[in-house]
Formats: sequence, structure tokens, C-alpha cells
Amino acid sequence: MTQKICLILMPFDKRKDASGRVIDFQAVYERLVVPAVEAAGLYPVRGGQGRTGGIEEHLLERLTLCDHALVDLTAADPAVFYQLGVRHALKRRSTLLIYALERGQVPLDVQRLEAVPYRLSPQGQPEYEAKYRTLITDRLKNQEQTDESPLFPLMERIPKRGGESLARLCEQVRQEAALWDRLERARQEGGEAVRGVAQQIGNTVQAEPGLVLELFFAYRQVRWWSEMVELVKRMPPELADSILVQEQLSLALNRMGSGVEAEQTMRDLISRRGQSSVSYGKLGRILKYQWEKTLEQGNRQQAKELLEKAATAYLKGFEADWRDTYAGVNAVTLMELKQPADPRRREILPVVHYAVEQSIRSGAADYWDFATLLELAVLSCDEAKGIDALGRSLARVREAWEPQTTAKKLKLIRDARLGRGAECPSWADAAMEKLLEAAARWGGNG
Repeated sequence: MTQKICLILMPFDKRKDASGRVIDFQAVYERLVVPAVEAAGLYPVRGGQGRTGGIEEHLLERLTLCDHALVDLTAADPAVFYQLGVRHALKRRSTLLIYALERGQVPLDVQRLEAVPYRLSPQGQPEYEAKYRTLITDRLKNQEQTDESPLFPLMERIPKRGGESLARLCEQVRQEAALWDRLERARQEGGEAVRGVAQQIGNTVQAEPGLVLELFFAYRQVRWWSEMVELVKRMPPELADSILVQEQLSLALNRMGSGVEAEQTMRDLISRRGQSSVSYGKLGRILKYQWEKTLEQGNRQQAKELLEKAATAYLKGFEADWRDTYAGVNAVTLMELKQPADPRRREILPVVHYAVEQSIRSGAADYWDFATLLELAVLSCDEAKGIDALGRSLARVREAWEPQTTAKKLKLIRDARLGRGAECPSWADAAMEKLLEAAARWGGNG
């Protein structure tokens, strides 16, 4: 009996993940994948031996004919994703997905597709190899009963009579388009109007996922936090469990006052889907909000602990991707607010400043880029850069809450410095006044 072949689709050599950390894919291939494939009684063949990253005829042939396929999603390699799409269109079963835990986010719903995780060391090499080899081998042995392509069940649900199916689809699209229009108007009218459209949508489990997601964000816009939370319970499971929905759910829970549940939701998401600057930034935002509320209540010890946790979350986000200036500036600002101030902020601040400058040079700068430069200038007591950034940010104000938010952060920095007897530049007070004047002009409370 001829030995069955397992086509292996994964990057070659050493590659960086989304956070910039190096993964040794050759070590993963040799020490984890090949032994697991051979233990399942299969013959391993690596796809794209020429390393061109293309989709040559010989690779299409292998995607079509190989009995089994194993696809590593860790690096989010475009060629690998394309090859996976071809494989799922050609083969109903026997395509196993694997990914490394905590190595950046994989832009695919790996849980729905029942991917197998594995773990890497800080050096990007496989850890606990025996454990994860066994997991992969067991799945490969049972692939012909599991690992179903998501395309084939869908095709079977589509009626055979194409004309009727197309007519029904066209009518459904027209109805959904009308609901999208109503929802857009309702967002401007308020929560009751949004609720009215929700009633017209009806069963959100069966509704078009994009429309359900738009309803979710409409509730966020009108600040109906409890409705956001309840809607998640009525979403299709794969949508409810997506990274985007879980991140927003945590923020809604936080606004409702369920801070512990909000924090746990984000930590569970990071544990399941991997570290990213965005997820850690959202976790930092949740903890910062709790810190502010606790401080208002006068519980200084708990507030101190929350400030530490918030600063740590933002710092992890910035370390995951130093281009994320939101995480970076919040990390250094919260470090400044500690009593005493965290000395690490002096090392991180120039890196954040460089990241902001790079963002501005990209040509897509907005208010927040220059407001961040202003905040960094106050932190470093650089008057010339601060005055320049103030003028540039004021020229880009779009809504009152923008300068209000920046003024609030500058006040926090000033109060923290005064609290420990440190210098606070007078020009920073003048900048706060100008920001509040701008907020008043834009209809804020000033």
C-alpha cells in the first residue's frame, strides 16, 4: 500500500511575527512538524520548495492530489493563506491548521476551524515538543473524519435550482440594504431608534453578520452598553467569539461598571488569540478607566494597584508593536503618574517619539499624532516642541472631546509632578488653557 502524503505549507527559515519577534520555522518544521507527520504514518512533503512564495502549477497539483495537508498560520504569510484557500476549495477534509500560541494575532478564526496550537520559546523555537507532536499526530490520524473545509457545507445548503436561489438572494440583499440605511439614520437619532431597527432585524443569529455587527456598533455610538452586552449573547457563535466583538464587549462591560468581568474578558482573549498591541491597549484602557473611578472614590491603595496594572498593560502593548503610539504614549504617561515616577519612562519616551514622527511622515497624520507629540513634549519638558505640536494639533481638531481629552491628560501630568514637588513647565498650563478654549469653540463644556 502506497504511503499517503502530507503537504506542509509554512514559511521557511526565520521570520518575524506581527510583533516583530523572530520565529525559527526551520526548527518548527524539523523538530515538531516532521516527527508528528511521520508518527501519523504519513510522508511529509514541504510545499513551495523553490521558496518563491508563488502558486506555481506543481504546487496547485500537490494541493489537489495530496491526501493530507498541514498549514501553519503563525506568521500570517499571504502565500500560505492563498494556498489554504485553494486547498479548502478543492478538498472537503484532511487540512489541518496549526499556529503558535502568544505570537501575535492570527487574522483567521482559528477556533472555528479547530486549529491545533503549539508553543514557542522566547528564542522562537518549539517548546514542549513531545506534547504538541502528540496533539498534531492524533489530529492527522483522524483527519478524514474531522477538519472539514467551511466551503462544502455551505454549498450543500444552497438550493440546486440556481434561478430561485439567485432571486431569493437578490431580495435578501435589498432588504438588508434598507436595514443598513435605517440603522445609519437611527445612530444619529438615539438609542430608541436603534432599538427599533434591531426589532426589524429580528433573529440576529440568522441575520447577515455584517448587519449584526453594525447594530453592535450603533449601540456603542449611543452608549447603550447593556444592549451591546445582550446582543453578543444573541450573535452567531463565531461572530460573538471574534476578536473585534470580544474587545468591544470588554469595553462595554467596563462602562457598565463590571470592571472585573471586563478585565477577565480581555485577558481570556489575549490568552486564546495571542498577544497584540491592540488587545493590550484595550486592556490598558479598561484598567485606566477603573483607576480613574477608584481614585474618584478615594480608595488610594486600590487606585495605586490599578495604575500599576494599567501601565504594565500599555507597556506590553507597545512592546508587542512599537509602532502603536497609542499604547506607547499611555505607557509613559501612566509611568509618570506613579508616585514615585517609574524611571523606565525615560528610556521608552524617545522610542515613542520616534514612532509618532514616523507615523506623521507617512502622510496620514491627524489630531492625535500631534496631540501625542504635545503630551510627549510635556513629559520631556521640551517647550519648543510642545508649542509647535500644540499649534499643529489645534489646527486638526474635529470634535470637542479631542482637546478635552488632551487637556485632561496634561492636567494629570501636572498634578502628579506637583504632588511630588517636581518641576512643571508654565507653558504646559498655557497649552491646557488653549485646548479647553478650542473644546469650547467646538461645543464642549470647556
